[in-house]
Amino acid sequence: MSGVGKADRADRVAGAVLGSAVGDALGAPFEFGLPGVYTARFPDGAGEMCGGGGWDPGEATDDTQMAVLVGESLLERGGLDAADMFDRFRRWAAGDPKDIGLQTEQVLGSGDPWDLAAAQHFQVNGRAAGNGSLMRAATSAVYFAGAGRAATMAAARRIAALTHGDAAAWEGTAVLHELIRVALEGDDPVSPGAVAAALDEVHADHRERWAVVLAPDWHPDDATEFNGAVWPCLGSALWALRATSSFEESLGAAIDLGGDTDTVAAVTGALSGAVYGAGAIPARWTRPLHVPLPGHGPRVLRTRDLRHLALALAR
Repeated sequence: MSGVGKADRADRVAGAVLGSAVGDALGAPFEFGLPGVYTARFPDGAGEMCGGGGWDPGEATDDTQMAVLVGESLLERGGLDAADMFDRFRRWAAGDPKDIGLQTEQVLGSGDPWDLAAAQHFQVNGRAAGNGSLMRAATSAVYFAGAGRAATMAAARRIAALTHGDAAAWEGTAVLHELIRVALEGDDPVSPGAVAAALDEVHADHRERWAVVLAPDWHPDDATEFNGAVWPCLGSALWALRATSSFEESLGAAIDLGGDTDTVAAVTGALSGAVYGAGAIPARWTRPLHVPLPGHGPRVLRTRDLRHLALALAR
């Protein structure tokens, strides 16, 4: 990886939010594909927003839609109002989005109150470590970055817990928040020191497992779960950043893993965008980017809107 610190902070802030949205939209048409899907479609490596699988070219999925809801709640409520954020999620889910994670759909549709729904789902199902809390974290990571490591990780846990009852998902989202904070400061988020500092803040019950997938020698082929799970999703994003030297290359590497391509690319894009800045994101990807918002009538956000959202969150 190269380029750390070359963009200014505002560009990195915009890069985190735009990068996540671009990764989401770029990866969506390849979801559940086999490894090598991206290279097979774009053998020269110059990928396009191609659409497919029910998605228009440049159309963002639930990953970015929920990230927008998170960001707008933080701004409009002046901080983390968990009940408000959960209500926004419910309104969105009731708007019949094209895609919504099964676990998230069950929690939001349960009718249980905001502070019990995810916990009760986990108590019944015993499995709730999907990557759905990672996919929407770019906006909250930007908002809380200025508060420091402990505060941003604590906020990440609270937001993750709205839909995910498994503390493994809370800890992974906390790590992502912290690594984005490091990148926004102009430092290398995948350096051994940055990763170790984040792991030091992870709950002891989960630290060892997270240390495995975040290690510099871990490869997605080593994953013991599908990358729709929180551990290989975040591990794959760090791997993609380490294994490449540009924003564009990192997203290609992430999507080429196959599987849950939109979310792995969204998480990779958030980190990579925070490293390289919005200026490193190709215009051929940002021009067609659009984010419909189910539950909000015909409202659609474009690249300019996402940039404004990112900068407002950083202020």
